[in-house]
Amino acid sequence: MSHPTAPHARVHGSAAGSDAVLGSLRSTPAALAIVWLALVALGVAGRLCQPTWHVTPMAAVALAAGAVFPNPLVAATVPLASLVVSNFGLDAYESLPMAAVVFAATAWPVLLGGLLRRMATGSRAAAVMALLAGALASSLVFFLATNLAFWWFTAEYPHTTEGLLACFAAALPFYRWMPVGDVAWTAATFAGLAALARAVDVVASRRLQPLPAAAQTTPAKPASDVA
Repeated sequence: MSHPTAPHARVHGSAAGSDAVLGSLRSTPAALAIVWLALVALGVAGRLCQPTWHVTPMAAVALAAGAVFPNPLVAATVPLASLVVSNFGLDAYESLPMAAVVFAATAWPVLLGGLLRRMATGSRAAAVMALLAGALASSLVFFLATNLAFWWFTAEYPHTTEGLLACFAAALPFYRWMPVGDVAWTAATFAGLAALARAVDVVASRRLQPLPAAAQTTPAKPASDVA
């Protein structure tokens, strides 16, 4: 049995970048604006074009926003804006409480992204493991929260222990690929952000690079010009 209109039937998807790597993306307001628009566009496109196994980049987008934007409220606008825009092309939620749970479960990974940003810089392997753990935690919390809400706010399952277990059992096929997708999308998204940060560094270094000494020296007048 499946939930054609349940949140887990249209749910989202999820290496590593330390603050030292992604800090370049916070160098100017223009850079932050570009990152914000890029992440929102990725979230919208990923939700609207999700494959049949319900894999989208929403967890990756939220984690990346938390890692880039120091203000958690600003970071939360990235996944929330992605949800609002993409929802125009998707089915409506069953109720306002159900929608509130979906929005909260989608936005909370920005806190993990902020935690990863504030962590002391360690080895690359430790940073990768921490980020992948964040992606897996995002999937698990979304699965538990949305299905618990679906069981409680709808009448499809009895409000008993058996009904709750039946609800989660029916949702398992939708969860099967979600952790894989969250991990893959997180790796790709942070790799893209790291590449963008390197590009920003290159542009900034070229602007700050001094002119060659030969270009700064005024050439001497030829002897024939001397009175």
